[in-house]
Amino acid sequence: MHVYCSGIGGVGIGPLAMLALDAGFLVSGSDLHQSEMTDLLGSRGANVSIGQDGSQIATAHQSSPIEWFVYSAALPEDHPELVFAKQNNIKLSKRDEFINTLLSEKNLKLIAVSGTHGKTTVTGMITWLFKQLNLPVSYAIGTTISFGPPAQYDPKSEYFVYECDEFDRNFLKFSPTISALPSVDYDHSDTYPTQDEYNGAFSDFIAQSGHAILWSDTAEKLYVDSNASTEILSRNDPGISSLTLTGEHNRANAWLAVQTIVQLFPEIEHATIVAAINNFPGTNRRFEKLEDNLITDYAHHPTEIAATLQAAKELSKHVVVVYQPHQNIRQHEIIAEGGYKDTFANADHVYWLPTYLSRENEALDIITPQQLITTTTTPDKCEAAEMNDSLWQSIKAHMSEGSLVIAMAAGDLDPWLRELLS
Repeated sequence: MHVYCSGIGGVGIGPLAMLALDAGFLVSGSDLHQSEMTDLLGSRGANVSIGQDGSQIATAHQSSPIEWFVYSAALPEDHPELVFAKQNNIKLSKRDEFINTLLSEKNLKLIAVSGTHGKTTVTGMITWLFKQLNLPVSYAIGTTISFGPPAQYDPKSEYFVYECDEFDRNFLKFSPTISALPSVDYDHSDTYPTQDEYNGAFSDFIAQSGHAILWSDTAEKLYVDSNASTEILSRNDPGISSLTLTGEHNRANAWLAVQTIVQLFPEIEHATIVAAINNFPGTNRRFEKLEDNLITDYAHHPTEIAATLQAAKELSKHVVVVYQPHQNIRQHEIIAEGGYKDTFANADHVYWLPTYLSRENEALDIITPQQLITTTTTPDKCEAAEMNDSLWQSIKAHMSEGSLVIAMAAGDLDPWLRELLS
């Protein structure tokens, strides 16, 4: 079968394309920009084109008729590739239908990780544990990792570990054997106009799961009670003290991963699982070291930022942040919820970049860094900045002085830094 993946370099579609390759499909696809993911897929045998004006999919279809067009919810209805697929009567689906087909055809049980923050890390941690414990596993993670490809289908596996996103209600298309929820904080107002709708979707997700593991504060938020199919964890569990990873949020994520493995494989000694998770190497852009005194992190929500800075303080007394907000619409939501407040309390200084724009409501005014800075309780620590040589020189000066510099962004700050370091 010929599968065409539109946006093949993305964190959702890219791993799916890898699964399709592993499963024996002919895979082609396109993206607007070349990236590490497109290069990796090309080396694995996918036919990857850069550009999405419609000519790329036409060429691929002419070479070998496309039987399945897979795309993300971010693709607009008038996108040239989606229009072409419809005009040529090609089967259309988003990620969920493809994943569910793979689960059914390969007889895989789904381990789904979902939540507002931490799902990429927990998905990576569970996958790491499977590999370290010599348990066959198939998986898809929304980032690159050091201990394998971002996604893999193993014909010997019984389980499929999947980062199950709530955007576009994607996660409600699945019925996991077991689900793990690191956190639930209101997000994606374009899909969920109110917090009640957002929380309700997670309650439905838990109800669709054979077994769910979540924290007590999340359970209270979702009005979920402990029962035979719902395991509620305490953040004060003394077992968490056996974990040696940096950062309270990392240790909490690790404990959730440990309990997932305990639920699936009760015969494995607990100490063996803990020893394995304490060696977790991390995932790309999740507190990832780029160079001495320079960390890159995906944090772009106040809760994530504060958690990352808490971890940073365990490593250094002096922490400098380069922050690139993500999506103007989200900045409007953050202000409506009270602003950034004391999010940056653990930072000595913050360089605040303009917001990275993606999937925006054009009717909303673009909020400036200066306006966002006034919503913090520590505006004197913050200064508006641009991604330019002046910022780079400041970053290098802080690093040479011994400060830990953390770049926080889901946008183009990370590749900008990697280019400068290459």
